[in-house]
Amino acid sequence: MAQVTRVELVDDLEGGPADETVRFGVEGKSYVIDLKSENVELFRSAVADFVAAARRDTGTGVKSVRRSGSGLGRAENRAIREWARNNDYPISERGRIPAHVATAYHQSN
Repeated sequence: MAQVTRVELVDDLEGGPADETVRFGVEGKSYVIDLKSENVELFRSAVADFVAAARRDTGTGVKSVRRSGSGLGRAENRAIREWARNNDYPISERGRIPAHVATAYHQSN
């Protein structure tokens, strides 16, 4: 059996058939809107001065550093592991220190 799937764009402002999907971004958020030709022209003329004055974002700016883990330093991690072993908490030599063990350590010191 044959199957046909049709995708129809609908103008997001006025309803009815749309001719184009416009992608844009504002304040770090991306948007997509389907518009008929007349509304595409209105949109582009409305933002034309801003686009002309702007610079392109090449993505080479300063990136934030993502830290994983609990943010504990190596010395503190060693101290927590030693404390945990001395206080009968099961703990591995490597890997993440369970939150309940770190909390118990901090409450005892």
